[in-house]
Amino acid sequence: MTLIDYPAKVAAIVFTIGCNFRCRFCYNTRLVEPKLFKENEIISEKTIFDFLKTRIGKLDAIVITGGEPTLQKDLAVFIRKIKKMGFLVKLDTNGTNPDSLKKLLTEKLLDYVAMDIKNELNREDYQKVVQEDIDIEKIKGSIKILMNSNIDYEFRTTVAPGITKENILNIAKYIKGAKKYYLQEFQDMDVIDNDCKQKGWLKEDDLNSIALEISSIVEECKVR
Repeated sequence: MTLIDYPAKVAAIVFTIGCNFRCRFCYNTRLVEPKLFKENEIISEKTIFDFLKTRIGKLDAIVITGGEPTLQKDLAVFIRKIKKMGFLVKLDTNGTNPDSLKKLLTEKLLDYVAMDIKNELNREDYQKVVQEDIDIEKIKGSIKILMNSNIDYEFRTTVAPGITKENILNIAKYIKGAKKYYLQEFQDMDVIDNDCKQKGWLKEDDLNSIALEISSIVEECKVR
């Protein structure tokens, strides 16, 4: 159960295994690398839905996160089953699969989407964070889809070591007029690339100052 992952809703959170990024600051290493899971650690779909049946009327929503959920080929099928039970659905995504996102929105399977924007929206800066070859146009495509949609959504950036105020301001300018943009303070945890912590990072006071500056660019900007 989570009280913070879906704004103003009581939710359960489902983690999907596998990701097409290797973000240097990621602390969900096992979700990124499926081979690190033992077979008996993976929760079956039946177990999930047996659990959800006992939570009808107690939970408002289900949050599907990862990893990257849109890598799951049966994601739409899974969400349809959740919606039939009467739950709202929130999707967390890195935006690399705009076709999947558009399909889910067209079928009205999503009620809220949170999309991570990892860095300034150019291929070179993005790859510094995600450590994988990417199609930056797909990221931009997902941003456009959400900003033109009629559902609740948010963009968010984890301000990891190496990400500058200039990077953040340029992201905000790109998503000008967006409903919500959250700046997430980097947490000094066991991450994929511990060397990234050598650079230092912007702290809460810095981020609050930047958020205040961005508040004139997007509808809402806050620090988490």
